[in-house]
Amino acid sequence: MKGIAVFLALLIATASVNAQHIDHSSTKNNSKSVDMTTLMNKKPEVLELNRAMRDLWYAHMYWTLITVDAYFNDPIGLNAKLNRLLQNQKDIGAAIVPYYGQAAGDQLAKLLTEHITLAVPVLKAAKENDNVALNKAIKDWYGNAKEIGTFLASVNPKHWRADETQAALEMHITQTIAYSVSILKGEYSQSFGGFEEATRHMIMLADVLTEGIARQFPEKFKMITL
Repeated sequence: MKGIAVFLALLIATASVNAQHIDHSSTKNNSKSVDMTTLMNKKPEVLELNRAMRDLWYAHMYWTLITVDAYFNDPIGLNAKLNRLLQNQKDIGAAIVPYYGQAAGDQLAKLLTEHITLAVPVLKAAKENDNVALNKAIKDWYGNAKEIGTFLASVNPKHWRADETQAALEMHITQTIAYSVSILKGEYSQSFGGFEEATRHMIMLADVLTEGIARQFPEKFKMITL
C-alpha cells in the first residue's frame, strides 16, 4: 500500500512538472474577455450555439469521468462507456463543420479521439505502478493537447490565440489527472471537487469557442463585425 501511495504522489508530481511551463494566466483571465452576455443579447443564434458548445464539452467531461472510473472499477462496462466518450469527440468535430468545413471538423474529431486514446496509457501505467511508462504517456498526452490548441488557433487565429487554446487544453489534462488519481485512491469526495473544477474550466472553453465563432462569422449571426 505504501508503494502505491508513493507512486500516486509521483503521478501528481509528473503532471505538475509537465504543467510548469504552461502559462495558465491567459486562460484564467480569458473569461474576462468573453462578453457572452453582450453577444447573446444581440442574437439568439449565439445563445443557441453557446448552449450546444456547453452541452458538448460538458458531455466530454462527464463521459471522461465515467470512463476513468470504469477503467479502474468497472471492466464490464468500460467498452460501452469508452465508445460513448469517443462518439462525443465526433460530435464536437461535427459542431464546427458549418463554420470551418468538413475537413476541419474531421481533423478536430481525429485530434480529440487521439486525446482520449492517449489517456489510456496514462491510466494503465498508473494502475500498474509503472513510472517509466507513466512519464512517456503523460508527455504524449500533453503533446496532443498542444496539437489541438494549435489546430484551433490555425482556423481562427484572430480570436483563438495558440498560447491560450494550448494552455486551456493542457490545464484540462492536469485537472483530469488530479481527479483520476483521487478515483484510483478511492477518495471519491475529493474526485468530485476536482471534476467540478475541471468542468468549470471546460465550460469556460466552450464560451471562448462560442465567442470566437460569433466574432469570426458575424454574417452567420447577422451581427456587426466585432
